[in-house]
Amino acid sequence: MNAILALEDGTVLRGRGFGCEKLVLGELVFATPMTGYEESLTDPSYKGQILMFTYPLIGNYGISKETFQSDGMKAEGMVVREYCKTPSHYKSLLTLEEFLRGEEKSGISEIDTRMLTIKMRRYGTMRASLAVGEYEEEEVLESANACPGIERLDLIEKVTCDRPYRLKGIGKRVAVLDLGIKKSILSSLRRRGFDIFVFPYKTRVEEIENCEPDALFLPNGPGDPKRAKHAIEIVKHFLGTIPIFGICFGHQIISLGMGADTYKLKFGHRGANHPVKNLENGNVNITSQNHGFAVDVDSLNHKTKITEINANDGTVEGIKNDYYGVLTTQYHPEAFPGPRDTEKTFFDELKKRLS
Repeated sequence: MNAILALEDGTVLRGRGFGCEKLVLGELVFATPMTGYEESLTDPSYKGQILMFTYPLIGNYGISKETFQSDGMKAEGMVVREYCKTPSHYKSLLTLEEFLRGEEKSGISEIDTRMLTIKMRRYGTMRASLAVGEYEEEEVLESANACPGIERLDLIEKVTCDRPYRLKGIGKRVAVLDLGIKKSILSSLRRRGFDIFVFPYKTRVEEIENCEPDALFLPNGPGDPKRAKHAIEIVKHFLGTIPIFGICFGHQIISLGMGADTYKLKFGHRGANHPVKNLENGNVNITSQNHGFAVDVDSLNHKTKITEINANDGTVEGIKNDYYGVLTTQYHPEAFPGPRDTEKTFFDELKKRLS
């Protein structure tokens, strides 16, 4: 199938389409992992975005569904240099194209992803339009220019759960506000025995209080954290009364709830090879990351301690505030790209704080 990718700066590329014939809009972002495309495509944090992989061959081990992070593909579309039509893995159930068709999603291949990555590193992420099928360039380009910026979109309600649910455990009760939580985060919490109560995004404070939680947990999610006003108010309500923990989007929202500020990164951090320096022990960990916003270091109050920074650009990767009982991390410790150090460190510390 014919396919066109158009960017807001006027760039238009023609390639080969796969998946469904349709036109989709989103913020074009790039991710650098060599593996993990199943996890990335099903990560709710990619809602509202078209995901481009920098690794030149994607799909070579097919789709097994074992590592899905949600109930299906959440990225609006995907961009690759080449997708593998004949995957080879004993757990593979579907090819990448079969998966996209089943999800009614679109992809484009046989375009210069290296050039696009260099462009976004220089100029930042861009609004884009991806069309698979018989579309005119002018129509696709106009759609890219009409696409709203990610900062203007309310995306959480599209990925949160429909109703509250409980994952029973023998440990302390943890109330989770579902902003688009990854399954791997819930797995890390369950392995430590927590009694987990998961609530939809717009849940009232009183409903969360009724489960008598020992802690509040805010996970990952899509979009600009400043638009998560309901979550910010929930953080403010519980701040100082029970411990509050967060990962990625949750880290940003908790920081906003404590009076700090956030800002949009030029092209974000997305991949499985980001070095993070622990300021407390000097160690550097290789981490998985997926975020386009960061906490403004100068806006944090004097009682909040920065525990980790990104070794590449110095952005905030972790904070704690013992006065309020807050512990957060910007990267994804539950994803552990090979080494498991960060998963054990973060979640074991969380359990220790509640013991």
